[in-house]
Amino acid sequence: MLRQDDFKPVTLADRAFFEQHYARYPQRHSDNTFTNMVCWNHFARYTYALVEKNVILASTIDGVTRFRAPIGPRNPTLLRSLIRLASDVSDNEPIVLIDPDTALWMREVCPGINLVPDRDHYEYVYRSADLSELPGKNYLTIRRQVNKFRKNCAHVVEPVTRENWEEVKRFLIEWCEWKGCESGDPVLAHEKEAVFFAIDHLDELPLRGLVIRVFSKIGAMSLFEPLNADTALVHFEKGLPDCDGIYKAINAETASRLADRFTFINRESDLGVPGLREAKMRYHPDHMVEVFSMKLDS
Repeated sequence: MLRQDDFKPVTLADRAFFEQHYARYPQRHSDNTFTNMVCWNHFARYTYALVEKNVILASTIDGVTRFRAPIGPRNPTLLRSLIRLASDVSDNEPIVLIDPDTALWMREVCPGINLVPDRDHYEYVYRSADLSELPGKNYLTIRRQVNKFRKNCAHVVEPVTRENWEEVKRFLIEWCEWKGCESGDPVLAHEKEAVFFAIDHLDELPLRGLVIRVFSKIGAMSLFEPLNADTALVHFEKGLPDCDGIYKAINAETASRLADRFTFINRESDLGVPGLREAKMRYHPDHMVEVFSMKLDS
């Protein structure tokens, strides 16, 4: 039977293990990625258990532990054991971020299980060529803004390297001051810590980065990695209001460097934030990474 003692913290030393496991069981949602877990560990306290060739992830936020469905060969006995454990130690939403295929299997194994769509954590997936080329009427306004930026703002694009790490950090500090990371918004404060962790451990993570210099000063940055064979994942994208259109420019520049290798780009969820949802829909996603949550009867 699965127990809480079977779980251990996710650490940087686990990278090879997760890469090997995910090579056999590719992921589509960003939350399960090794990079996401280690960068957000200060907030979500990720742990994992390896049981009968399955990886089971858990995260603890504000004292509440929630689990993910097993990642590995289908094992009904293990699933039932996880449901028992999760129902005992979690709240009324004990298993989260369940993909549609796994949700179908869970319903077959446990008829009557209550699985509900979690729209706030659906992830937006775009065609790389669309984000890079901004074609047709759908992208007319965005294309004009990018062209205006390129015309009016003297800039260069370069990768994030060890040589400019310290400058990237200074850019992030300035970004945080502009956004008010320390003003009481917990999401921004945690995001600041996550992105600084990513930069500090760039050599130990599968991340690559890009910056745009505006008048020689870094004005925007993105960090991204392969998610699976056909999809790249953009983890972080930041920009300063020094020149109109810079956010759209870093989006397009990132996509142009990914389009040759990846058909799609996952740009994560909107977390239910209305303005963010509108901005992500404005780029016309090709499809969404849908997820479900298990709900206990109240």
